[in-house]
Amino acid sequence: MLETLRNAWKIKEIRNKILFTIFIILVFRVGSVIPVPYIDVEALRNASTDGTTNEFFSYLSILTGGGLEYGAIFAMSVTPYINSSIIIQLLCVAIPALERLSKEGEEGQKKLAQITRYATVILALIQGTAYFIYLKNSGFLSVSGGAVIFAAFVIVLAFTAGSALVMWLGEQIDVKGIGNGISILLFAGILSRGPHAFRALISYWNLDRQVAVVGIVVLFLAVIVFIVWMTNAERRIPVQYAKRVVGNKMYGGQNTHIPIKVNMSGVMPIIFASSILMLPTMILSFMTNTDNFWYKALSLFSVQGIFYAVIYFILIIGFAYFYATIQFNPIEMANNLRKNGGAIPGIRPGKSTSDFISKILSRITLMGALFLSVIAILPIIIGSVGGINISLGGTSVLIMVGVALDTVRNLESQMMMRHYKGFLD
Repeated sequence: MLETLRNAWKIKEIRNKILFTIFIILVFRVGSVIPVPYIDVEALRNASTDGTTNEFFSYLSILTGGGLEYGAIFAMSVTPYINSSIIIQLLCVAIPALERLSKEGEEGQKKLAQITRYATVILALIQGTAYFIYLKNSGFLSVSGGAVIFAAFVIVLAFTAGSALVMWLGEQIDVKGIGNGISILLFAGILSRGPHAFRALISYWNLDRQVAVVGIVVLFLAVIVFIVWMTNAERRIPVQYAKRVVGNKMYGGQNTHIPIKVNMSGVMPIIFASSILMLPTMILSFMTNTDNFWYKALSLFSVQGIFYAVIYFILIIGFAYFYATIQFNPIEMANNLRKNGGAIPGIRPGKSTSDFISKILSRITLMGALFLSVIAILPIIIGSVGGINISLGGTSVLIMVGVALDTVRNLESQMMMRHYKGFLD
């Protein structure tokens, strides 16, 4: 990774892209500490420091890089865009019109991107309203009485505009930077929580929990190594192409393979599963009566609870299979192999090939889903045993490592394209 960054920095064109990306990240971080008017930032930060905020607030605070703790313009960060992207992907399977757009090449992708932008603004408006209600009910507003109505308009509008601006910043990284703009901003937000996590470990160390702290550090390093290994792991299905004579030339006759990644869905199943499981906690934050049935039922979804871990585990596996189904169509792959004169050794073309690919895909997806599930719930188990709240640590580490690997691969591909371009010129 360091060698790739060093080589990329030597190329002026890529160096300018890296500097532009760093500039956008700085703008993003500045916007994450500029408070919105009419919010009592001091009371909000004290509540976050004391740990009196609810789990939904803590979850969003990790993904937004602490923007919620400042009541900042970029308080919701990239979460509306991520949620809208997931929703549009799901609707592409359910709605035929969107499915046709997804198959229309570059023009279709542009239309889907535009729809995603509109959905992002709508979700930002909804989330901004929910966040304002939470601030009002928790007493984090600096105004009262009739001024609350005007404050609501300003706060919700500022949050919505901030989410739209974050989306635009991510798109600028895609166009003028090193790519994966939204992922890089999410990475920067999570990474900015590093000092906070370090201070938390120091506080636990001072509470005579040295063994637990050392165990967490060792586990953190081991998880990073395991994530890198599993992210690069793939199953290669061998393919042989028959020889064909076209005119005076002979084509084919080569052996190759179809690579299928073990973790083909990336971190998306974890993000979507955690977003769904945070809905009960969000609803819980609006409830004032703690003695009714619904409050006790929703309390089961505590991030550090066993019930949450079990449901989390099941949802991650389910969404991993869902994304595998979207990304790979065994019947289409088998048909393409047959049209191009290819075949898997020992497997008959047609249905037998598609069944074989489906079987391999099912097994690989199960391994990747189990990998994601273990990474996600292991911190919950360790935190419960050691008495340290690191329930969302696995998700954060997985996102950061995944984005870092994707960024390095992007840099490598850009350097390779530049070398090819120079050779052709």
